[in-house]
Amino acid sequence: MSIGTILLIILILILIGAFPSWPYSRGWGYYPSGIIGIVVIVVILMLLTGRL
Repeated sequence: MSIGTILLIILILILIGAFPSWPYSRGWGYYPSGIIGIVVIVVILMLLTGRL
């Protein structure tokens, strides 16, 4: 596995963990998972273009 694939798997797991499903994190909105989602999209684009 390349470093890009490992990074993508870790970011997807963080994205799932940042989803506001617990009562104390519902007030946060979708900001944590939104930011991590954008990072995942950027990493996927970099993998597809061969820059990572």
